[in-house]
Amino acid sequence: MKYHALSLICLAVPLTLPAYADDHAADKHTDEAALDTQTVTADFRKTDVQQIPEAVTVVGSEQIDARSAEHLEQVLSFAPNVNFASGASRGRYFQIRGIGERSQFTDPVNPSVGVLIDGIDMTGLGAAATLFDVQQVEVLRGPQGTRFGANALAGMINITSTEPTKDVSGYASAKAGTYSSYGIGGAVSGSLSDSVQARIAVHGFESDGYMENDFLNKDDTQNYDEKIARAKLNWQPSDSSELKLTLLYADIDNGYDAFTFDNSRHTLSDEPGNDSQDTSALSLAWNQDINSALRFESTFSASNSSAEYSYDEDWAYLGMHPDEYSSFDQYLRDYDRNSIDLRLLSGVDGRLFADTTDWVVGVYYMNRGEDMKRHYTYNTGPYRSELDITSASVYGEMKTWFSPALSLTYGLRAEQWQNDFNDNAGIDDDTDETLYGGKIILEGLLANDHLAYLSLARGYKSGGINTDPDISEDNRIFDTEFNNTAELGLKSSLLNDDLHTRIAAFYIQRKDQQVKSSYAIQNPDNSITFQDYLANAAEGKNYGLELESRWDLSERLNWMLSYGWLQTEFVDYHYDTADGEYNKDGRQQSHAPQYSLATAVNYDLTNALSFRIESEAKDSFYFSDSHDEQAKSYVLWHARVAYRISQLELAFSGRNLTDADVETRGFGGFGNDPRDGYAEHRYVQLGEPRTFMAEAKYTF
Repeated sequence: MKYHALSLICLAVPLTLPAYADDHAADKHTDEAALDTQTVTADFRKTDVQQIPEAVTVVGSEQIDARSAEHLEQVLSFAPNVNFASGASRGRYFQIRGIGERSQFTDPVNPSVGVLIDGIDMTGLGAAATLFDVQQVEVLRGPQGTRFGANALAGMINITSTEPTKDVSGYASAKAGTYSSYGIGGAVSGSLSDSVQARIAVHGFESDGYMENDFLNKDDTQNYDEKIARAKLNWQPSDSSELKLTLLYADIDNGYDAFTFDNSRHTLSDEPGNDSQDTSALSLAWNQDINSALRFESTFSASNSSAEYSYDEDWAYLGMHPDEYSSFDQYLRDYDRNSIDLRLLSGVDGRLFADTTDWVVGVYYMNRGEDMKRHYTYNTGPYRSELDITSASVYGEMKTWFSPALSLTYGLRAEQWQNDFNDNAGIDDDTDETLYGGKIILEGLLANDHLAYLSLARGYKSGGINTDPDISEDNRIFDTEFNNTAELGLKSSLLNDDLHTRIAAFYIQRKDQQVKSSYAIQNPDNSITFQDYLANAAEGKNYGLELESRWDLSERLNWMLSYGWLQTEFVDYHYDTADGEYNKDGRQQSHAPQYSLATAVNYDLTNALSFRIESEAKDSFYFSDSHDEQAKSYVLWHARVAYRISQLELAFSGRNLTDADVETRGFGGFGNDPRDGYAEHRYVQLGEPRTFMAEAKYTF
């Protein structure tokens, strides 16, 4: 691990150079001149990433293309202290600063990290987070209690696709690579009239995947088959108003055949599973400047998704061993989601308190329906459940300027959250609670080139209902989790605006922390039953540091860095199993690596030819809160060379060039191999191996 760390330091040498003061003292930047070009759209007001007083990473389309990224999981390393869990064909579940879920089986899940795609709530449906024709991905770290409420205890991921243009433009792209991978797509944009612009984007990606099924003699049982279509329409009926419509269709039909007895890429399953999602969704936004004092904004979204998650539970074929068991598990879910968000914002002439205070007030309503049907070999019939969630919120935020360089932002959200759950196992229960969250931020400009801030935020995630009929009634309901977060940050523009840095230190107090308690029970027939439920730990502590920088060393050479250091701890957490009591006091939380790093150097050799080399690294981390198996630390290297001829760009890229093993999900505490008497082992899912891709893109 030390050798790998040194190799990363060598790539990141520019960071160690001193940041000399500007010799041209008379040419100081104003705060406007010091702006980065990346704008955060997820907040109440669009704000430059260097000016927003919180930890935010913006991954733009250039970075997405440079990574040859197809899916959100492939760009998350750009954001410090962000992780994901697979256990499926793609990373479905996300963790920010060590907080977030890792899986979903029978129980409904209230996610800690929200996901928005063009204003559409896709939280918990990460398979649709493909990146074709995406303008940028924003990762907001820390509780978003005022802006997003219960959906964003740990943070929010906001994905925004490319907007329509007035002039006719577009592109067609194609790629082909190892593992029979290929993709083809295109986008076209332009004006339908003087006040109407439209954009259409369609893309498909297919790959055999990175596993081979030796029993079935197939190499595509963990395949990718992902298609997405998007249409956007912008209409300006007047100079002061705009309507935006987005239509989204995602057809994800991936295979799931990931786990093996020897943690290799060769499976023996006779019933490979599926990881599919079919989504139809829309968002409609109406924004209007009523006058110079008042602005109205509204967003309506609706989506319907059908998803299948299934797998061969025994990982083997019938007849492999006399003592074997054989079972298949399938979860079919239908999701219906609707939301409406209405708000008023102050304009230039609408500020309060002697023209010193901007303000926002709004109301929000959301309804989620989740119907699940489970087919399992050892059940006498299908298990069915229905979950209905409604949320109604009021929120407000004010920002008071004490001087041109000093301001205070303070906001509050009150949310009524209701769960109504029933199933055909006799469980019929509901919860109803009022939740409060918010933030207060003191920020100040230091010499115009530095923004310092101190924030206190309170986030929350609602409680809910455990569905396992075998657990005690004392564990049937789990309580709301509250997070109190303090963050200190500094955002700077240095070296004549060639170097941008963002530094944040944070401390999170987790109250009534929701923890997934899951342990395996070996049945007499050798099958495995998992006792699986959510419980509340007494407390948790998460604290750390985050650094991001972009340095334009010359007109042709730039260097980027993202580094996160994270410490997590359980306080007073223990639980009982059939084997006795387990005490996790002082142990690190799961999916919370102590360090994460991503760095990239891009060099334009000529006006047409460019070369990029990247590296990302992650420390080991616990897979689960219920067992002590850990993912191994790793370092990955990626490279890409691109050549542009007029409107045509050709590129060749390689990912994971050293073919390192990346463990994206893991289990322990049980055995699944009949050949060794079901002795306990460590089992892991492996991520992407070394891959190569040739790409072509024609822009018009």
